[in-house]
Amino acid sequence: MEKYLSLFKAMYNQTLSAGNCMSGFCRYMNEFMVPYILATSYFTEAEREKMTKTDPMEGLMSYAELMQFNSDVSSRAIISSMKAMSDFSNMELKKAMDALFGTVFDWDGNGGDILAFTERQAIMSEMLVKGYPQAIRDIESEYGFGFERGENVKVAETDRFILYQILPIDPHTEIRRDGKPILILPPYVLGANILGFLPRENRSYAHCFANVGIPTYIRIMKDIAVTPAVQLATGEDDARDTRIFCERIMAAHGKPVTLNGYCQGGYMAVCSLLSGELDGVVDTLITCVSPMDGTRSRGFEAFFGNLPKRFNDLMYGTKKLPNGNKVGDGTLMGWVYKLKSIEAEFPVVAFLRDLMMFNPRAGRPPKISKTAAAINYWLQNERCDLPLAVTRMSFDSYNIPVTADGTLPVKLFGRPLNFGRIQEKDIPWLICYGEKDDLVEKETALAPLDYIPAEVTAFPKGHVAIATSWSNPTSECALHARFGTQNYRGPVRFHLDQDKIVATP
Repeated sequence: MEKYLSLFKAMYNQTLSAGNCMSGFCRYMNEFMVPYILATSYFTEAEREKMTKTDPMEGLMSYAELMQFNSDVSSRAIISSMKAMSDFSNMELKKAMDALFGTVFDWDGNGGDILAFTERQAIMSEMLVKGYPQAIRDIESEYGFGFERGENVKVAETDRFILYQILPIDPHTEIRRDGKPILILPPYVLGANILGFLPRENRSYAHCFANVGIPTYIRIMKDIAVTPAVQLATGEDDARDTRIFCERIMAAHGKPVTLNGYCQGGYMAVCSLLSGELDGVVDTLITCVSPMDGTRSRGFEAFFGNLPKRFNDLMYGTKKLPNGNKVGDGTLMGWVYKLKSIEAEFPVVAFLRDLMMFNPRAGRPPKISKTAAAINYWLQNERCDLPLAVTRMSFDSYNIPVTADGTLPVKLFGRPLNFGRIQEKDIPWLICYGEKDDLVEKETALAPLDYIPAEVTAFPKGHVAIATSWSNPTSECALHARFGTQNYRGPVRFHLDQDKIVATP
């Protein structure tokens, strides 16, 4: 009777697991398919416009190539899904059979019993489908800068941006008024809050500066959905607003500003400097995982290199707002990254990977870390649309290489932008990159070294690790320290050392 009862309980657990898994997988599939539907609508609109202006035969050839491209992406998705399912089945099926035979035939093997096996399966599925989403929702109050909570000081604003001063977490930490200030430019599409990840857990890039007394400022883009000035912003607007903020900061502290751009913010910072718009207010530059020549990206070249030229056009990712203004769709850009890494990001693969994350270890129930919850909160909620003119700058940087003399493929104020100007102005430059960054690869971030000297710091892990893992002051690659066999300087250390240089008579 006890065996029969265990089997009935096991069947109940399996039914519960199956329901949870179906619900969870539908959510993963939905997150993948919604951007696909958006992409389809943009594609239809763009093709309706293009068909009247292009040769029909050219269009036919392009569609044939597009079919081949889609077939390749689909094949990679199917193969990776089959491998993920095979790996999962091979791992779990043996455990299931051992547990079943152990229960029915009273084996004393290591397989345990079927009830324990199905309870583990139920826990995994319950955590993935209910516990994980709840943990992601709960982390909202701790995630990011909390500007709405008044935890930092609003200093100035333009039609497009707001300037905030980031305050130390410890209220007893004194900000050095005569210290060299730093202005951080966040990425447009990834959102600013990734740089204020979990401040009270000592995992915040911006707070790494503020917590050691550095006057720390960050430029925050206003809500693009309701701010026409942001929707219509250009690279020139970006540079002019940055200068306004730098002048305000310099007046408060009496020293030129260190400009620190993260990801796309770094590219915009470099463009603004090269245009001459920031002369006299910025004397130091830090870029972190910033794409300086997107054509050197192996991943994007492998992906877009097979895309027919007709469809490698910004209009296929352009969203038209109710007021008629057009912006770059941030959700779609995130989806393109998933397509580029389809072997790891297809719903079947992602679902099984996350399911195994909640496999109880050594009999202990799975625990959801705040870091994992915050990363997923960011992924689900922080994709931002981009001003179309700014999107065009990034698009050009990934399609047109920097010239042999170091001239960028974009202009500001009608002026050519050449890396050599940073050397001419004697601006110290620290370039930080992630060794396993598959979004902005090493070659893309370090492109300026072919034209001018700059200091380089290599961080382990990927694109956001500098802002999440290494922003912890106790980590092995702490931002305020030197680390690694190359004695690299973290960005906080680099800035502090520049402050000493400035302070030297």
